[in-house]
Amino acid sequence: MTSRTVARLPNLINVFLLLSLVLSGNILQKATSLGINYGQVGNNLPSPDKVINLLRSLRITKTRIYDTNPQILTSFANSNIEIIVTIENQVLTLLQDPQQALQWVDSHIKPYIPATRITGIMVGNELFTDEDSSLIGYMMPAIINIHKALVQLGLDRYIEVSSPSSLAVLAESYPPSAGSFKPEVSSVMQQLLQFLEATRSPFWINAYPYFAYKDNPNKIPIDYVLFNRNIGMTDPNTRLHYDNMMYAQVDAVAFAAAKLGYRNIEVRVAETGWPSKGDAGEVGASPTNAATYNRNLMMRQFAGEGTPARRNSRLDVYIFALFNEDMKPGPTSEKNYGIFRPDGSLAYNLGFSTMSTTTANSESVTYSSYATKAKMTLEYWTILMLAMIQVVVSRLS
Repeated sequence: MTSRTVARLPNLINVFLLLSLVLSGNILQKATSLGINYGQVGNNLPSPDKVINLLRSLRITKTRIYDTNPQILTSFANSNIEIIVTIENQVLTLLQDPQQALQWVDSHIKPYIPATRITGIMVGNELFTDEDSSLIGYMMPAIINIHKALVQLGLDRYIEVSSPSSLAVLAESYPPSAGSFKPEVSSVMQQLLQFLEATRSPFWINAYPYFAYKDNPNKIPIDYVLFNRNIGMTDPNTRLHYDNMMYAQVDAVAFAAAKLGYRNIEVRVAETGWPSKGDAGEVGASPTNAATYNRNLMMRQFAGEGTPARRNSRLDVYIFALFNEDMKPGPTSEKNYGIFRPDGSLAYNLGFSTMSTTTANSESVTYSSYATKAKMTLEYWTILMLAMIQVVVSRLS
């Protein structure tokens, strides 16, 4: 037996351990790092109780909403599904007043705890973009006031407070080790990171490799952005190898935080996804690419992967989105990020044939769910097994 073979034995053992998890069904219990965004900008979406069945059909127990919709928070009581709620951007000016923040938490959060598992509050969404920097100044006072209100009401042990950023906050992102924040947001990011470290809360980002590919399809390999097998890239400074763009984006944020002195802040992905339909100029928006992106991402989540810079820490990811939303403004792609159509049928074939296409608005919905211990088909197990073997074997070289 050669020294190279001996060195590979632990990885080969991992392959067999993963196979045993797949065959036993226990791998489902490990997919706790995967969530999905539940947007509501549509006029034909199913009721929240039907949404619970959809989430269970995906084996997902975490979701995020973009408000504090009382119908959703009430319906999700005792469902054991974790919910992150969002304070809308337009409310942030009100929350500069600590008393208003206390009143907001008392009326929007407290009535639903503990029956509804609210685990996080997102203070705004993408408060800094290249087009608009007017909201970023409201972020930290609102975050601090909301957290103080949670403490005062005895809810801080249940709920984390943070704010998701777009990659527009980065001045550099390539290679990942060059990651740094833009000078105009560096001071606010320093304050945010200090708060997150003190409260042991994560830094959330919205990471969309689709946008990078759409803007430069001739230079960015499609397989690199879709998590397919590819040669990837090696960071020349760290020698870390990346086989997909999303992990590179996440690590760029981690390196940016480290440059400000915060090396141990957990980075999570609040949004990532791929549109199944787009306008003529939206290169790459298709059902095939959307299915490939989300399926490959889900397989990596089932395998409990971390990024190259944080191999031993699984990456929490929330897919965007649960539904196509016909009332969203903007290009066609914005309306077509959903895994499901509003009637509950799949927008494209993810390859998981146990998911029923029964209409979600009908009275009897028969989606398979982990809660009822329904058996997954051989097709699903095969996809899981092959994906996880590919993940492990790719590390043998």
